Amino acid sequence: MISFKNVCKRFPDGFNALKNIDFTIEKGEMVFVTGHSGAGKSTLLKLIAAIERSTTGSIIISGQNINQLKRSAVPFLRRNIGFIFQDQKVLFDRTVFDNVLLPLQIGGFERKSTSSRIRAALDKVGLLEKEKAFPIALSGGERQRLCIARAVVHRPVILIADEPTGNLDMDYARDIMSMFTSFHQVGVTVLIATHDATILENTTHRILALDHGKLLA
Repeated sequence: MISFKNVCKRFPDGFNALKNIDFTIEKGEMVFVTGHSGAGKSTLLKLIAAIERSTTGSIIISGQNINQLKRSAVPFLRRNIGFIFQDQKVLFDRTVFDNVLLPLQIGGFERKSTSSRIRAALDKVGLLEKEKAFPIALSGGERQRLCIARAVVHRPVILIADEPTGNLDMDYARDIMSMFTSFHQVGVTVLIATHDATILENTTHRILALDHGKLLA
């Protein structure tokens, strides 16, 4: 499903964010990425979604080398990927419903099918009754649920989350992780970057540990 081979990422300022990364994630697997701040977790996730491009090496997703994709083909790649950003990127001038609508609009989905998809996603995360609310009225945990609904509304086969439980209390964090587990259980490939020791201590899933851009385990 996802394979990194000798992947390096060097930014224009000379910073080597990732160094000779090799790993494979199987279809339907749930994997955690951990490491200190600046270890390269966010960069690794962004490479999978082609938000960033690797400097060297190959990244294969579903048999396709995404480093060879033309820019015009990237939106088609992202139709299969749901991404939950660390800084959420919620649009505060749009309702909960319209925030979740956005990726469907970008993806060119037919208008008649969007409402049912949006309400199904909101129901999945427990926000159906707040579809007309604006994000400013939501709690931190509810905003994270909104981000999850927006990431899964187009029914991706890969779900990526960057520090999804950051700044949430233990109960909210537990609920968020339960949602990711439910997606994994129905066959979605889930990749989560986190430094939350509680989550990592209790998980039975594989952990990819980064240290200054190098993969330790």
